[in-house]
Amino acid sequence: MRSRFATPLAAAALAVPLALGIAAAPAQAAPADKPQVLSSWTQTSASSYNSWVAARSNQGSWSTYGFDWSTDYCTTSPDNPFGFPFQMSCARHDFGYRNYKAAGSFDANKSRLDDAFYADLKRVCTAYSGLKRTSCEASAWTYYQAVDKLG
Repeated sequence: MRSRFATPLAAAALAVPLALGIAAAPAQAAPADKPQVLSSWTQTSASSYNSWVAARSNQGSWSTYGFDWSTDYCTTSPDNPFGFPFQMSCARHDFGYRNYKAAGSFDANKSRLDDAFYADLKRVCTAYSGLKRTSCEASAWTYYQAVDKLG
């Protein structure tokens, strides 16, 4: 009589944690092309920047990739120094830093990320002319030097 109840009791005992959601679900791996997508969004070109902006505005479509989209923008520096809108450039720079650090390949990519940041900042400056553009480019150079040396 004891063996007749043992099997159903054991099965019931195993089913309770599953029904309560206690058993860990297997972790979903990021798509195999995650490194390529990350690389494509962190290049110096305007098309790379534009692709990243489009993806950022539709982050839900990229949720399976597990990207870190968080940002503190330009950290302790002004996001819009002298009225120059550097905020999105800083956000993309944060994206690159955070995701390459998470991937364990930050050191191999830092220089390119900083160069892409500088290219983004310089593209902001193309909207200006004369002394205002010169001032913007000087600000961009200062921001670039800060991340290059301290980032």
